[in-house]
Amino acid sequence: MVDHFHLVKLANDAVTKVRRRVTLDLRDRRGRKIDPEWASRRRLLQARERLSEKNFVKMWNAITDEDPSGQILSARIAKEELRTVLSTVRSRGDPHLARHRLHRFLAWCIDSQVPELMAQAGTVDTWWPEINAFITTGITNARTEGYNRLVKQVKRAACGFRNPANSARRIRFHCTRKQRAATRTCS
Repeated sequence: MVDHFHLVKLANDAVTKVRRRVTLDLRDRRGRKIDPEWASRRRLLQARERLSEKNFVKMWNAITDEDPSGQILSARIAKEELRTVLSTVRSRGDPHLARHRLHRFLAWCIDSQVPELMAQAGTVDTWWPEINAFITTGITNARTEGYNRLVKQVKRAACGFRNPANSARRIRFHCTRKQRAATRTCS
């Protein structure tokens, strides 16, 4: 299974990589506060529906004026196309709609000829069975990842148990609600 968070993060990372590369190509340096593509970096990563019309137009025009190749906006459009694929979950995972939206996303990435987007398209294509499982079922691996995070936090806080049974007991205590509820009633 693949979750929504990691796919959107993959798309946002591609936008950031394209923005950094284009800035380096245009200016032979990293982005600065005075550069429109750097000033709009947060707007580039925001979802379209969360941007006001004024902010969207401001970001779009600034990037259009500064990036003659249009690669940054191509990356942003690819991100929104991937989000559209993921929104198929809300329409009960219609397989025909999911395939249509996937095709549109892959075609956009390939037609743009932006290396970062082509790599992203390859990743999405490789992971399509897992992504499709998420789209059709709406089930994610978020709970598993949450438990993995808890286990890592417990291990870090413990500074290394010498007894593996004590380590397992502490992890089980932090990861199960029954254990936490039983401990609260005893104290």
